[in-house]
Amino acid sequence: MKFTVNKSDITEAVSNIQRAVSTKTSIPALEGILIGASEEGLELCAYDLELGITTVIPAFVVEPGKAVLSAKLFSDIVRRTPAETVTVTVDEKNMATLESGYSRFSIIGIPAAEFPELPKLTDSTQISLPGNLLKSMIRQTLFAIAESDAKPIHQGSLFNIEKGMLDVVSVDGYRLAVRREAIDFPEDLSFVVPGKTLGELLKLIKDSEDPVEISAGRRHILFKIDNYTVISSLLEGEFLNYKAAIPPESQTEVVLKTREAIDSVERVSLLITDRLKSPIRCLFDNNEVKLNCTTSMGRASDQLDVEMTGQSVEIGFNNRYLLEALRNTECDEVKVQLGGPLSPMKVVPKEGDSFLFLVLPVRLKSE
Repeated sequence: MKFTVNKSDITEAVSNIQRAVSTKTSIPALEGILIGASEEGLELCAYDLELGITTVIPAFVVEPGKAVLSAKLFSDIVRRTPAETVTVTVDEKNMATLESGYSRFSIIGIPAAEFPELPKLTDSTQISLPGNLLKSMIRQTLFAIAESDAKPIHQGSLFNIEKGMLDVVSVDGYRLAVRREAIDFPEDLSFVVPGKTLGELLKLIKDSEDPVEISAGRRHILFKIDNYTVISSLLEGEFLNYKAAIPPESQTEVVLKTREAIDSVERVSLLITDRLKSPIRCLFDNNEVKLNCTTSMGRASDQLDVEMTGQSVEIGFNNRYLLEALRNTECDEVKVQLGGPLSPMKVVPKEGDSFLFLVLPVRLKSE
């Protein structure tokens, strides 16, 4: 195999697919990138048995072929090469020579046959979504995915399509995030995509209306984004019945300015550390929210002016969960709905129903 490729093309491609390289594996080939040179160009593939990313970039191919090269070493070399182009030659013993300007490296490769095949999708359902819409739906729900593996199904987001509406849902036992959008898709469909895959999609999808093609199979899902293809296992199991978890009515409704609320919560959170945990006490009363926090380091209090209807209520929250819900609203004003001191707080847009975040309260000790 022998090819010459533009340095910036290969550097960008390798840095994007490298995140699907396996770091802990008993299969040495999975710590590498499968490189295939053909008339179509240069195909690069990384796969950790759960997530695979492939891309094709232009290259001048002298001799077609395939080989696996160490992802870390190959990435470090191409990133630091001195010239605009890199020439790679791999001999029949899988010895790879990389040349650029006066710089020359010889590294040991692995036969391409040792690289596991990517899964093939059968009986898949095709969906097409504008990239910026899919990116926004993932970004606004990713924060609420469970980090613990107590319920592995909750380590991903549910994509639920019913009657032309797509809901993307994440839940971790303390909060819930739902992002909703009307899409042009006639069937009902539901699948759970792992959080790691969604994190990689966020980095690859551009903020444009260019469509992302999705093929959903029974056990795997494939995303086509520009010249990248991402294939991932789906999570299996019983996802929370999120519609039943949302409280139907509220006694108190508050409209607040998002940026002001974030700043205020951040100020009273200054006394909270990983070692000194304490809830933030919020008193909603008379068009004001009074925030208090007490730890062994001291006390902090702050106040916000809001538009409020309904009963006054005092309720406690974990500061991180409260902040993440507010930050991910991505709008200037939000509506907060409360059903009492022990029922979850709903954060929704001032108009419409494009998102809904639920944050469970923390039981307050009486002062």
